[in-house]
Amino acid sequence: QVQLVESGGGLVQPGGSLRLSCAASGSIFSINAMGWYRQAPGKERELVAAIISGTTSYADSVKGRFTISRDNAKNTVYLQMNSLKPEDTAVYHCNVKASRYRGDRMNDVWGQGTQVTVSS
Repeated sequence: QVQLVESGGGLVQPGGSLRLSCAASGSIFSINAMGWYRQAPGKERELVAAIISGTTSYADSVKGRFTISRDNAKNTVYLQMNSLKPEDTAVYHCNVKASRYRGDRMNDVWGQGTQVTVSS
C-alpha cells in the first residue's frame, strides 16, 4: 500500500505564508500525478494545484500566490502558500496517483488532511 503523510498546516494571519508537505511511502513503483485539494466547511472539495511530469496547474483563486513543487527522490510534494486570505481557510488534502508494481493501474491515494486557518 501507499501511504501519505502531510504536514505544515496551522493558523496564520492574512497576508502570511505556509508551506505544506506531503511524503509518499510504502509500496511505490511509480507516481504519475501529485496534487493538493482543499475543502472548506459547507463546500465541495476543490483542486488547488497539481503537478504532472513537471507541468503545473492551479485553481484561478490561487494563481500567483501558491506554488506547487515536487521532489522525486523523496516522493514528496510541496505547496508554498503566500499572501494567504481568509477564504483560503480549509482542510488541505494531498492526492497522489501511484502504481505499486509494474503493470499495476494508477491508484488514487489521499492524505488525512491538514487544517489551514487564515485569521487575524
